Amino acid sequence: MKKLTTSFLAAVLFITSPAMAQTAGKISGQVADNNNKPLQSVTVSLLQPKDSSLVKAAVSGNDGAFEFTTKKAAGYIISYAMVGYETKYSDSFYVKEGDTYIVKNVQMVAATNKLQGVTVIAKKPMIEIKADKTVFNVEASINATGSNALELLQKSPGMQVDNNDNISMKGKSGVKVYVDGKMMQLDTKDLAAYLKSINSDDVEAIEMISNPSAKYDASGNAGIVNIRLKKNKKFGTNGSTNLGFTQGVTPKGNGSVALNYRDKKINLFSNVGANIGEYRNTLRLFRIQKDTAYNQQSINTNDNKNINIKAGADYFIDNKNTIGFLATTNFGNNEWSSNTNTPIFYNPTGKFVKNLKAVNIVPGNRTNANFNVNYRYADTSGTEINFDADYGLFRGRSHSYQPNYYYGDNDNLIYSVINRNSTPTDINIYTAKVDVEQKLGKGKLGYGAKTSFVTTKNAFDFFVDNSEGTPVKILDRSNQFKYTENVNAAYGNYQRQLNAKWSIQTGLRMEQTNSEGDLTREDGVIQADNTVKKSYIDFFPSAAVTWNLHKNHTLNLTYSRRIDRPTYQDLNPFENKLDELTYEKGNAFLRPQYTDNVELTHTFMGIINTTVGYSHVKDYATQVTDTTNNATYVQQQNLATQNIININIGSSLPINKWWSGYANIWYNYQMFDGAIGTKALKVNIPGYGAYLQQSFILGKDYTAEMSGWFSGPSVWAATWKTKPQGGVDVGLQKLFWKKKATVKVSATDIFHTSPWKATSDFGGLRINAGGSWESQTVRVNFTYRFGSNQIKSSRDRKTGLDSESKRIK
Repeated sequence: MKKLTTSFLAAVLFITSPAMAQTAGKISGQVADNNNKPLQSVTVSLLQPKDSSLVKAAVSGNDGAFEFTTKKAAGYIISYAMVGYETKYSDSFYVKEGDTYIVKNVQMVAATNKLQGVTVIAKKPMIEIKADKTVFNVEASINATGSNALELLQKSPGMQVDNNDNISMKGKSGVKVYVDGKMMQLDTKDLAAYLKSINSDDVEAIEMISNPSAKYDASGNAGIVNIRLKKNKKFGTNGSTNLGFTQGVTPKGNGSVALNYRDKKINLFSNVGANIGEYRNTLRLFRIQKDTAYNQQSINTNDNKNINIKAGADYFIDNKNTIGFLATTNFGNNEWSSNTNTPIFYNPTGKFVKNLKAVNIVPGNRTNANFNVNYRYADTSGTEINFDADYGLFRGRSHSYQPNYYYGDNDNLIYSVINRNSTPTDINIYTAKVDVEQKLGKGKLGYGAKTSFVTTKNAFDFFVDNSEGTPVKILDRSNQFKYTENVNAAYGNYQRQLNAKWSIQTGLRMEQTNSEGDLTREDGVIQADNTVKKSYIDFFPSAAVTWNLHKNHTLNLTYSRRIDRPTYQDLNPFENKLDELTYEKGNAFLRPQYTDNVELTHTFMGIINTTVGYSHVKDYATQVTDTTNNATYVQQQNLATQNIININIGSSLPINKWWSGYANIWYNYQMFDGAIGTKALKVNIPGYGAYLQQSFILGKDYTAEMSGWFSGPSVWAATWKTKPQGGVDVGLQKLFWKKKATVKVSATDIFHTSPWKATSDFGGLRINAGGSWESQTVRVNFTYRFGSNQIKSSRDRKTGLDSESKRIK
């Protein structure tokens, strides 16, 4: 880590030191639209006149102003670019060393006035660093080809996905995943299955927001990840088709078709995507419990068939009022299976005791659907009103067949135990919300309210085959679990630019929660956790201060308080037997965890972002591994107070006009103080990692990309110490057929360094674990775009299911 940090800082000093050695000049100006109103966020590029190569880039501010510093006397031209407007160029001019040059004010014209029949291709950088978030533009990445959404998160800066598909950001767990502004309320297993069903061809960008404002739901102690799916952005009729093939251990395929129509009154958009294939992973688990050693080796397969459908319509009543409808559905049919071999030994002498051979076959299907109705009002005074009504549903059905066979010395069968279970899950989510933004004084006031109502029904029917092979229901291990939850929220948020150097944002969100969980056991036994009711009110403040202390230096200080409520399935206190020696169970008394986050970010020259942060987590909840008798189980528990200190440095790397990239390094130090049951837990451990991406323009419509990630030793679930891992991907892209078609070829994890290893030694249980998945693949993707290419920005749609749908597992 020390070498990596030193090299990165040395590179920064190398890039910036020549500019500091000369007398700086200034170039300034202002950009407006054709009504002479200042235009914000225009990309202003300082170019060399002889070949239009880039010298420096800037973005216009709230007043349309921009400014460059120059290193030496030279001639320049300036380009002005913004989506929806024609690109403009200044006349060439000459600036002497140390002089100030004021460029003539420029007015930009909307592109739709003059672009009929003209193809405009706007290329986004792969990574964008913004004041409130980092954006991974998936469309701009070659190595993203053929990936699913979960794999894309692994490739995103500062993101990690562990061997159990738990997602963390900058070393912090509790990330809330949104898809098109809707929070996916799924547990880890079902969320991973859903994200794996989304193809990279259907993803436009991934937004990572570490400190959301009061406008967002308070869920998510590590922040928010929003996966933006592609939608219509053009006038006329247009669409695209994608076909992909992946070869890992087994072949896999995916494809999608998008068709859109838009004019001045209506916008219709649709997308259908599907994937099919078998995914394999391995698990090695050596554990010592009391006087017995278990050496478990498993091969797991997941045979997936998924279809995603998205359709929507917007009707523009007039220039102020819009109504819209959006429906997204996912149908998944899969069969998960596991083949496990576990030799068992008497640990003091190493003497063989017996061998457990277990098979688990779990066919199942999942349906996830969301329906949204939206009304939007916006006028020229800056007032905007959005109203959303949503209904979401999740239906899951699975049946497990899990025989366990015990063999002796001569591989003779001693006895067998055959388990079966059925686990249907029904979840319904109803939400309504309103958001208002309007000018107040010299700033902008935002306020709104939301209500949500959730009902879940889970059944767990457990069977054991008798001596005749007939399944017999075990009543004391079968149950029905019903959970209802109502959350009512209101918020206010105010932001203002105080002057040219200072801006502020502050907000407060109130959330009132009422919940009840009812467990009905088939044997009629009533226990303390059969019915659990909760009602509480929480307040979640947020604030941000930005200080432009110099044209090359900006400081941004943010604070927010967040909550993580338990997923609906984690509250169900049933025991789900994985095999005779391992099982998982829910926890009806699981409490929400609360997090206070504070971050200070320094931006240098608009290129390098350095963030220092601190988080304090109360009632930290995670999946705990513990023992009872000769069995091991996992359960979500509130086990500790967690404190995290983190440092993150990210920078775009514009090396020259044909070579660019992005680099990110991070470090955190986690401190846990608590207990698992009666066993004290006090763990302090550092973690670090890096992400690097390089893009190359090769000419003749060829581009190439190389990217890699690395995570150093860290801690997972407080008791697991993980080993280093990482991966390197390479890719090549070719445009043809007048740039309407694209072929991408990529290879992932070319050095096969992604497999994981971890150890745990806590409470008398020692575990040495490891595993791998199909990280090493070759992928080929073909895309063809047809129809109108006139660029027209689509309206931003945020639905009301953002917080609730993510808590479904």
